[in-house]
Order: sequence, then C-alpha cells, then structure tokens
Amino acid sequence: MEALLENDQVRDQVVDLLTEHVEILETNQLQAYSPYDYQRKFHAGKDEEGNTARQRMLMAGNKTGKTYCGAMELSYHLTGLYPEWWEGLKFEKPIKAWAAGNTSNNTRDIVQSELIGEPGDPEEFGKGSIPKHLIVSTERQPGVPNAVAQVVVKHISGRNSKLQLKSYEQGKTAWMGTAIQCCWLDEEPPQDIYSQALRASLKTGGLVYMTFTPENGLTDVCASFMNQLKPNQALYRATWDDAPHLSKEIKDEILAALPPHEREMRSKGIPVLGSGLVFPVPEDQISVPPFSIPQHWGRICAIDFGYDHPTAVIWLAHDRDSDAVFLYDCYRVAGNTPVIHAQAIKDRGSWIPCAWPHDGHVHDKGSGTPLAAQYRRLGVEMLGEHFQNPDGGINVEPGIMELLQRMESGRFKVFGHLNDWFEEMRIYHRQDGKIIKKHDDLMAATRYGVQSLRYSRTLSFEPRPRYAEGSLNWKPFAAELEMEGLPA
Repeated sequence: MEALLENDQVRDQVVDLLTEHVEILETNQLQAYSPYDYQRKFHAGKDEEGNTARQRMLMAGNKTGKTYCGAMELSYHLTGLYPEWWEGLKFEKPIKAWAAGNTSNNTRDIVQSELIGEPGDPEEFGKGSIPKHLIVSTERQPGVPNAVAQVVVKHISGRNSKLQLKSYEQGKTAWMGTAIQCCWLDEEPPQDIYSQALRASLKTGGLVYMTFTPENGLTDVCASFMNQLKPNQALYRATWDDAPHLSKEIKDEILAALPPHEREMRSKGIPVLGSGLVFPVPEDQISVPPFSIPQHWGRICAIDFGYDHPTAVIWLAHDRDSDAVFLYDCYRVAGNTPVIHAQAIKDRGSWIPCAWPHDGHVHDKGSGTPLAAQYRRLGVEMLGEHFQNPDGGINVEPGIMELLQRMESGRFKVFGHLNDWFEEMRIYHRQDGKIIKKHDDLMAATRYGVQSLRYSRTLSFEPRPRYAEGSLNWKPFAAELEMEGLPA
C-alpha cells in the first residue's frame, strides 16, 4: 500500500513538473524562439551595403510566420533580453514603442494576440511573445471590447518599456506627438501613417519595420522599397518554401482554394502587378530541377557590374540542337571588389566566356582602369567587346522580347534552386510602360547572356594564343572571333 502511495506521489510530482514546464513554455515564448533563416536575416536588418537598416519591410506569403516574427522582435526590444544569435539593432535602455494593424479589431485579434495572448480569455493572458512575468500592467482600449491600448513591460535594466497599440483607421492625427524608439506595422500602412511612424522615430534614431502580405498591389509604400530603395532601407521576402512548418499537402490545399490571380501573392508575397510584370509567365513553367550539363552544350556567363547596387553574374548552358537555354547558376553580391567577384566567376569555370555591358568601359575611380580591363587582368574570360544585341545596339527591349518568347515556347529554363533569380523575376515590372531599373541586376545579366549566345563555348574549347594577359588590349577570343568573321 505504501508503495502504491509513493508511486502516486511520484506520478503527481511528474505531472506537476510537466504542467509547470508547459506553462513556462507557453508564457515565455521568447526563450524558446528559434527563427527560420529568413526570419534571422530580417532580425539582422542589414541594407544592401551591409549597414543596419532602420526602415525594414518583410513582404511575405500568408502563413509563413511573418507576424510571429514581428512580435518576437518587438518583444526583444521591449525587454532587452536579446539572445546570443541576435545580430540586429539593440536598445540598451527601456523604449517607447508602437504596434499597429489596419483596423482596431485586427490590431486586437492579431497584433495584441501575438504579443500578450488571446483577447478576452484570462487563462490565455501572457501566452504571447512578451513573457508573462514581465508584463507589469495593461490599459484597455475604450470602445473596443477586450482590446488593450497600452502595455507596460519590465526591461532588463529594471525600468519599464511602454508599448502603445494603434490602428491605421484612427487616422494620422492619432499618430502625432510622441517620440518613439520602435514601431512595428503588421499589415501594409497607408503612406500618411507610414510617414507619421517615421517622423515619430526620427528624433530617437529609432526603428520602423513592417510585416505583411502585399494584398493591395504595388502601393506607394511598396514601391518606395521595391523601386527606390535607400541606404537606410532593407527589403526582405519570404515564400511558402521558406516556412518549413508548411507541408506540401497544406500548401496544395490552400492553393486549390485560392483564385488563380491571388496564388502568387499569397504563396510568395508578390504584389499583384498584373500587366506590369515584364515576364508574366508562371514560375513552374520555366523552373526545372538541377541536372548535369552535357559537355557538348555551349556555355556563357554574363555580368552586370555593381556600383551602388550588387554585382550580378549568371551562367547559361545552350543546347544548340533544340535551341534551349538553361540558366544553371547565379551570383549576386554587394560591396565586394572585382578581385572577389572575379574569383567567384573563375571558380565556376575559368574557360567560360563572359558577356559584359558597355559601362565596363567606365574608368574605376580608385584605380583609373576600366572595369572590364580589371576583370581581364584578373583572369576572367571577358568577351572582346561590350554587349550588343545580335542585330546591333544595346537597347533593352529586343532582349526582353527574346527572353519572353523563349519562356513562352519552353526554350528558356532556370534551375529551381536559384532563389535570388526568381526573387528578382517576381518583381521585375513596368510602370507607365517603362521598366523599373531597380533590383534588376540578375535580370540585366540574363538579358546580356541570352543575347550573346553566339559567343558561347564548349568545355572542350582550347583558347588559341591571344594578346598578352595583363595588357589593356588583352581580348580573350579576339583571334577566334576574327577568324569567324565576328566583331572582336
């Protein structure tokens, strides 16, 4: 009998411990947060130059964890309890912060729920991203049942941070007056609200970040990041493929229930651009699994030189029998020197000819040597002259039309794992009939490469003697091109 009692006591103790453990996990999610790769990059918050960006946009598909990600970041800032892996902006002192959704009800049901737990249920209070034991007090939002207007949070310093919950429908007047350190906008804000959030953070050098699915298309706020990205801004994207918790079955089920015109937006976080897309072709029509390139296929790469934007390079394989082109690799890196880029190019095949745009003739401010000449000296097989369309000239539209026709006819394919390339394709668009030349580095390189297929070479090709390496007049393939009656 005593043994049974002891077993019951042990069982009760185990149950109590497990219950306590579950409660700790539920009321201290911050400690258990393990971000996905895209979430970690978003938290790091670096712009294209590698500097900390104080304006950030996470444009993602539905159910990717974007709101959860936004709530977790705000909770780190409010508490000062940054994890060891944190590489982003840190606030050493308590902060004043805002968090908002598009309506008061959505702020309550989504933002408030993620931060402090399900509204209106006392047993759920404290089961959000802000640890329950650090919630000092809350104030109710007048006129909105179960809604909270303010949360006071204990900071690691021993003092308190203050969070105000707002909505866009309150109008810009409700967003005036206070200086803040941090603002989280869940759902895309109107331009006037975003401007007020920036103004409120300006005095403190604070942070404004957004997490949303672009349901409203290419709005002014979207366009300010997609078309005119500034040094202090950073744009991040996430698709269903970036969210491991979404199984193929779940994704297929959701897609089947969506109207066709919403599928790209809701699964990949792509604004509905409609006729504005340069390449309005479904991704699965051009995406193929990687495979070994036959040795007899022609190869060529193409570079888009980076100045105030990344340097981008693509590699193409040309099946001359079927006239099909396969883009099998790409490279897009900002901030490095030609030495680094040149090595990356050579590592993928030093024998592969490289097409380059006319700005390769521009003299580098540091060395005084044209960029194309620098790459030649570094051993890259640069073509003898800058890129030109097969019929002459450097106009953009002939290359765009050639690419589009190849995509539609099945003669242009891209290896499916090249996320950087597909990312650019998704937002490569026109405005008022003109192509927006922002975030188009890989797109430009692709156009140079496809329009330069006539210079592709096979792996068995052995270059003949040419001008001495290191000289400004060194032109790889010059002799071969002259023999073939082509411009060197």
